[in-house]
Amino acid sequence: MIKQGAKTACLVTWITLECDCFTLSQKGSMANKKQSIDKLESAEKLTSGEDLALAALSQQSAASTMAGISDDEDEGVQSDKLAGTLTHLQNIIERNANELLRISSELRELREGLKNVFENDAELTEAQDQAEVIIQAVKQRRTQLQNNPQITSLKVKIGDLNEQKKEVEETISNHLVNYFALTNSKSFDTSDGDQWEFDIKAKVKPRKK
Repeated sequence: MIKQGAKTACLVTWITLECDCFTLSQKGSMANKKQSIDKLESAEKLTSGEDLALAALSQQSAASTMAGISDDEDEGVQSDKLAGTLTHLQNIIERNANELLRISSELRELREGLKNVFENDAELTEAQDQAEVIIQAVKQRRTQLQNNPQITSLKVKIGDLNEQKKEVEETISNHLVNYFALTNSKSFDTSDGDQWEFDIKAKVKPRKK
């Protein structure tokens, strides 16, 4: 009985071990299947991502192509508008240029007519001739007076006074500059108790060669 019980226990233990091994085998198989499914799903996801990227690129290329066509159409419209504007502007310029030529020609004719009126007037011509005679007489008399001793003497006196005036102006100018440098005032006291104002002016002298 003891041996039979031992055999029974061993049999039960063997069955239990077999069941455990089967269970472990099933779990391993299920895990492998799960990993395979995950890999397939991952591969599907990657493939789907690439497809989406390609689709996006394709859409962008198509949009760029359409935009290019639209830009070409816009450039064509703008070019036509510019050509029309230039043509209109050229027509305006030509019309005004022709009008300017017409006005200039009319002005030239009117000026010629005005000149002819003065040139063909007999009284005006006679008066001009008389005036020319008088002008020549004035020039002749002026030349005679230039040689007159009295005129010559007066000229000499005027020249001397001009030189004297210039010297006095330079002297007083130097004194006024010095006075202004000392007092910072543009007026000085006179002997009768009044104030005499003056200005300071700078003048560039010719360079010395």
